[in-house]
Amino acid sequence: MRSTTRAAEPVQPWRIGCAGWSLPRALWPVFPPEGSHLQRYAQRFDAVEIDTSFYRPHRRETYERWAASTPEGFRFAVKLPKAVTHEHRLVDAMPAFEEFAAQVGGLGNKLGALVVQLPPSLAFDAGVVRGFFSALRRRHPGAVVLEPRHRSWFTPQAEGLLSIFEVARVLADPVLFDEAAAPGGWPGLVYLRLHGSPRRYWSAYGDGLLARLAQRLQLAKEDGAQCWCVFDNTAGGEATGNALALQRLLENQRSTRGDGT
Repeated sequence: MRSTTRAAEPVQPWRIGCAGWSLPRALWPVFPPEGSHLQRYAQRFDAVEIDTSFYRPHRRETYERWAASTPEGFRFAVKLPKAVTHEHRLVDAMPAFEEFAAQVGGLGNKLGALVVQLPPSLAFDAGVVRGFFSALRRRHPGAVVLEPRHRSWFTPQAEGLLSIFEVARVLADPVLFDEAAAPGGWPGLVYLRLHGSPRRYWSAYGDGLLARLAQRLQLAKEDGAQCWCVFDNTAGGEATGNALALQRLLENQRSTRGDGT
């Protein structure tokens, strides 16, 4: 078990947002009329996931500018670069990680989580996982979530090892295997990544599924977990509407329960 203690996040029932802050024109009236897309987005949502960091680096000054454009309680989740996950495949990856960490450090306390998405071909190897997360945790004590896509990760051994390093396993949709139908790893954080189903990145989610998501997030919050839900069905602009609808469901749920937290 690592000795560092992860700094506590501000009390927040859940964080709802999108992958990126592009605003579909049809929903512009829902957002403030002034400011950049990020500034307008951040007046309605308190979280966003940056996926472009997977493909190319962003300067530290860029992250600093993004942080300065958002309210105090806003948080960014940032995806690790492919050099770490797909080229090094978690082995000897710390030089690439350190370069990324120096850049993303520009977010300061607005860095909410690091997102580690693995290639579908990367099988679970306990030695590799232990080495990678031991090294990562010596450099980064904050929230980390993992989206594995090989079936070998969905086992008690993998779950236990992730819990040791306080790494939450993402619940991703579309669900690839029956074993992946619930979040896992460290239970202190629940992180949902919704890519769109049945058509990945394009399909909108219906009211029934959003209602089930709201129930899942409510139960996770009652269990004491931090909760994130990120919509990645952005290709046709459906993510924004789905995120707003989920927000409304959760607000109604809180009102009905009389839950002021």
